[in-house]
Amino acid sequence: MATGFDSTARGNPPKPAGEVLRPAVIVVDDDASMRSALERLLYLAGFSVEAFSSGIQMLARAHLDRGGCIISDMVMPDMTGLELQSCLNQRNVPLPLICLSGSSDIEMAVEAMRQGAVDFIEKPFENDDLVQRVHRAIDEYEHGHRHDEVERREAARRLATLTPREAAVLELIVAGKTNKEVARSLGGSHRTIEVHRQHLMEKMAAQNLADLVRMRLLVGDKSRAH
Repeated sequence: MATGFDSTARGNPPKPAGEVLRPAVIVVDDDASMRSALERLLYLAGFSVEAFSSGIQMLARAHLDRGGCIISDMVMPDMTGLELQSCLNQRNVPLPLICLSGSSDIEMAVEAMRQGAVDFIEKPFENDDLVQRVHRAIDEYEHGHRHDEVERREAARRLATLTPREAAVLELIVAGKTNKEVARSLGGSHRTIEVHRQHLMEKMAAQNLADLVRMRLLVGDKSRAH
């Protein structure tokens, strides 16, 4: 796939006077075809894009002193997305990190969220969904959004509507376990776990797995009443 869609990593052309600065997205992925696809998608969605093949390269060359967000694959040979999140924390880089995860590395993506990543998107993803979630991450960063007590109480209220079985399924799901692994841990069939998962997603009003993890982390270890 062709590349070069205003990628700042390669150098942007001079901006005409009065041009509105595009929001910036830093893409980190060792898969060249995925990098190219993300560059094209994000540029056409109105973003300025810097693209790097590794977290090490990104930390050395990216412009981390401006607004925007980072999208990183979770599994890369030199530095994982989780390790990148740790480095960003150590350097006090405030840019939000969105993780791209496959079905085999959900547990790593969940841990990245525990360390401060704002979202994770499972592959394969819908282009419109990814763009929408990038917009949300940048908007929350630019406006200094912080979860307040109202949001925590609402998440806790939804959590309290779960049955004990659904709550047990939730704890394993937010630990990154697959439906099959949850079934082995709790007993019961894979299909039964899928039903429990669907019910708790509806009760928690979660659009995706990352929303579910985010709400559970927001509530923290506070006790739940049933």
